[in-house]
Amino acid sequence: MSDSFDIIVIGGGTAGYPAAIRASQLGMSVACVERRPTLGGTCLNVGCIPSKALLHSTELFADVSEGLEEHGIGIGGVALNLCQLIKRKDEVVAGLTKGVEQLLRKNKVEWVKGSARFEAPDRLAIELGEGGTRTLTASKAILVATGSDVARLPGIEIDEDRIISNMGALSLKKVPEHLVVIGAGYIGLELGSVWRRLGAKVTVVEFLDGIVPNMDREIARHLHRLLEKQGLEFRFSTKVTGAEKRTDDLLVSLEPSKGGDTETMAADVVLVAVGRRPYTDGLGLERVGIRLDEKGRIPVETGFKTAASGIYAIGDVIAGPMLAHKTTLDGVRCVEGIAGRDASVDYNTVPEVIYTSPEVASVGKTEEELKAAGVAYKSGTFPFTANSRARCNGDTRGLTKILADARTDQLLGVHIIGPDAGTIIHEAVLAMEFGGASEDLALTTHAHPTLPESLKEAALVLLGQGMHI
Repeated sequence: MSDSFDIIVIGGGTAGYPAAIRASQLGMSVACVERRPTLGGTCLNVGCIPSKALLHSTELFADVSEGLEEHGIGIGGVALNLCQLIKRKDEVVAGLTKGVEQLLRKNKVEWVKGSARFEAPDRLAIELGEGGTRTLTASKAILVATGSDVARLPGIEIDEDRIISNMGALSLKKVPEHLVVIGAGYIGLELGSVWRRLGAKVTVVEFLDGIVPNMDREIARHLHRLLEKQGLEFRFSTKVTGAEKRTDDLLVSLEPSKGGDTETMAADVVLVAVGRRPYTDGLGLERVGIRLDEKGRIPVETGFKTAASGIYAIGDVIAGPMLAHKTTLDGVRCVEGIAGRDASVDYNTVPEVIYTSPEVASVGKTEEELKAAGVAYKSGTFPFTANSRARCNGDTRGLTKILADARTDQLLGVHIIGPDAGTIIHEAVLAMEFGGASEDLALTTHAHPTLPESLKEAALVLLGQGMHI
């Protein structure tokens, strides 16, 4: 067993394991150091994958419980088996983590099970999971891909029992009567939706004056209204200052964001969903001359190079959206750069999806960002109420919105709230990757009746050629 490799990747998540595989494909010897007992990182183990499994299961439960009557389908006596629902989620995760392990083995990447600490820019000390230590050296590069951790609130201690993070929210043993969600971002809205569908009262408390602050505001307003119709309650411009554990419940203390009188609210469970922070604990970065920025991130230059020669950083530990597919982009581009290939990235064409019902998907700039930058733009929107397939399916919620340069017609942003938005958005992503215009979408023949026709129709509206509204 060698202790010397061309490349060592610290972290086996969605940035680290694709980087390790791509490096091996490019002919390098590679080790991937991961301290968890399973590979895949936060996304696969306690994030994207388990939450989507629960979202899908609970959406089926909601549909069967109350959404099929208009289709002439009556079902009585619908019962929830929460244990089976959680078990299925765990099985999905277990199968995929084993799949990642097999991929590393297939690509001749050595998985070193333990925690890494820098001894020098080319040398790591590994505290092995089974005990003992091991020293690894890298002849070409060490990649830091250690991901992110839950952002915490002062005075609110997460115990994963009654005060929980996303991890605890994936494995509750019973449906809470009242779940208070702190934070109206992606995580809070998705997990709040899961437990609302299963019968919990859900109150979302947000410090700002609306949901998902980086979302196009027109789309955000639509989502807010639709989530309220589903029973989620919202308290905006409010901060949580404490959560007192009592015998039978929690007493949550609230006050206005700008200051004012404190009030309290009783809850069974509190979910802290105020975002995530880069995780670099215990790496010994200071030993190799790497200083973190004001947000705890590792600063990088072109090609993901850090201040220390031979050390690179990718994924959630650097600037950019904390999205699994963005981190994979980082990892692959980084090792391709090390191999002498193109290492450039364009985060403007990285799509974002919220897996609520309906889904929200976007790519590029929001209308607010274009206004702030003084960019002259045109917009076109098309509602799903005018989409034939949406009507056939009985789900006409939402709209498609396209933003394009007023002079050149180049696509600047696409935002969708509606059925299968997370699938439809990829046509817009591809168009933007090729520098496409709204006219390109308008001239592309779409099968009828399909949901993606909404993109073509929104482009036609933008060009003043709308026919179906």
